[in-house]
Amino acid sequence: MNTSALRTGRTADGTPPHLPASRPTPPGRTVEQTAGTGKEHGVGESERNSTGQDSALHTYRGRRRFDTTAEPRGAGDGGQGAPRFVVQIHDARRMHFDFRLEVDGVLKSWAVPRGPSGDPQDKRLAVPTEDHPLEYRAFEGVIPKGEYGGGTVIVWDQGTYRPLSHDRHGEPIPFEQSLDKGHATFWLDGGKLHGEYALTRFRNGEEGEEAWLLIKARPVAAKHAGRAGRQAHEGGQGTPDPHHARSARTGRTLHQVAEEADSER
Repeated sequence: MNTSALRTGRTADGTPPHLPASRPTPPGRTVEQTAGTGKEHGVGESERNSTGQDSALHTYRGRRRFDTTAEPRGAGDGGQGAPRFVVQIHDARRMHFDFRLEVDGVLKSWAVPRGPSGDPQDKRLAVPTEDHPLEYRAFEGVIPKGEYGGGTVIVWDQGTYRPLSHDRHGEPIPFEQSLDKGHATFWLDGGKLHGEYALTRFRNGEEGEEAWLLIKARPVAAKHAGRAGRQAHEGGQGTPDPHHARSARTGRTLHQVAEEADSER
């Protein structure tokens, strides 16, 4: 295995480990740009939201053939209640974890080669990928070989999250705005991941491929504790083992999902 690819989140051709080099990301407009255009032309709120979500999913849909893959196309509907997150294990060209947060009707997504960690000392590389539809939260199965992202997918963790980002005066700011600024903090309530996390951009697209760090925040009490106290607060959760991990939805392993897909052919 190319260890440098896992360390940097890129293969030799400069793409994230699970992204084929033959399909470059087409330029697209942001959700805000699309919504703003709708407002200028007097489009209703629901129609603006739908248009913005369709624009955000343009890259996702353009990379997939939905008559071949079972991945959801996405209805473009907004979510309800607390925003949700999902972490999926993706056994593609390179094994990795996909970390997704519900933001403005889509799933903002990052490929995390080593997966999220519960240890605040672990700084995990997170390479942004295209926005995914909300329906992708429930996706498990095998993407056919030869298709974009071909490989087996299971849901490793799922739950809700609470935005925590604020400005220098301590006032809350929209989560999308905190991502645009390159630093977003949030509280995860999942089956495996709990507590405060942060996504911090350390390289933007103007300097090469955009990259972020996904980090678990240290609890306040642990900051003033000794080594034993820190370990007690941190829980010792390091790199997850994708080969033995079980789905948070169905209890299946990657191997079992792959085997069931083979038996159904």
